[in-house]
Amino acid sequence: MRHSDRLARAGLYAGGFLGPFGGAMTTSILPEIGADFTRTAGDAAATLTFYLVPFAGLMLVSGTLGQRWGPQRTVRGAYIVYAIASALCAAAWAFPVLIGLRAVQGAANAFTTPVLLGTLAAITPRERLGRALGLFATMQAAGQTSAPLVGGLAAEVSWRWAFVGATIVATALAIIGIPRTEAEERASLRSAFVPRTLKAALVAFVGWGCLGGLGFMVAFRLDDTFGLGATERGILLTGFGVAGFLTARQVGKAVDRFGARRTVLAAAATGAILVAAVGTIPNIVLVGLCWALTGAASQGVLVSLNTMVLTGGTNRGGSVSVVQSLRFLGAAVAPVVFVPLYQASPTVAFLVPTAALVLIPSITLRS
Repeated sequence: MRHSDRLARAGLYAGGFLGPFGGAMTTSILPEIGADFTRTAGDAAATLTFYLVPFAGLMLVSGTLGQRWGPQRTVRGAYIVYAIASALCAAAWAFPVLIGLRAVQGAANAFTTPVLLGTLAAITPRERLGRALGLFATMQAAGQTSAPLVGGLAAEVSWRWAFVGATIVATALAIIGIPRTEAEERASLRSAFVPRTLKAALVAFVGWGCLGGLGFMVAFRLDDTFGLGATERGILLTGFGVAGFLTARQVGKAVDRFGARRTVLAAAATGAILVAAVGTIPNIVLVGLCWALTGAASQGVLVSLNTMVLTGGTNRGGSVSVVQSLRFLGAAVAPVVFVPLYQASPTVAFLVPTAALVLIPSITLRS
């Protein structure tokens, strides 16, 4: 394999970093963003929603469109737009400007993750796909891991530096590019919306919204119950991504060995127990440990679902695009649903996603 090919393949995996990083980069610094614009931390949670709504919405079609336009051209263009939007976020002079630019970030990033996954499936033998998706998930976990930490450290000087970091990452990925693949048959948008894909997408919506999407609520609890500052919150929230990073490869191997359906159901049930513990345990050390283990459970859900849709059908890129769309839509909806619940009762706010993780996957994926 030529050096340029190896670099492009590495760039494909590294591209998995950007989606979770961009979505979660403001999670640990909502109080600081709110204070800078004379807003509450709850208001500042809009920086999560305004990123994730266009991100998730456009991903309903981005995988199919990316296949039509060509993966290399689509991904490189998306990285360039993302880098420009990130640089402008760092210079935002008003809150509406910031959330508008976050929407541009989300729209651009919608054309990276599903196209990257489709490309990965195209260049990987089926019997090793779970392992390859596990490695990709490792990079996504790295993005999830570093986002709260980078945000928390940046907030010690200014939260704006977090967006400078995003600009650098996106620019580097645009330069590297991704591997070339053989041209695929032109697929219709309808071919991505089949029952098998839609069931997996519903589980992704619930799974990510009630696991990775709860980082902001964990940050609220760390502030309200334990009085942690921005850096401490960032460090503890980082445990979610660290555990996901360390376990994703093993999760991929488990999917190859035990099957995607069995793995996703076990992971969702485990995640439910951990979320309940994070929201109720009064010991900060145990809360941090349970939140970290939640990151491993989330990998079990996501790698399994990606494997489900990438091993069947004629429109792999479009199908995984739908699943990823609903995944991030779940994270976008989470603040809207759970902030009012948290304000009414923090305990109830954690028990509701616990129940959803137990019930929805088992009902939806019933054999």
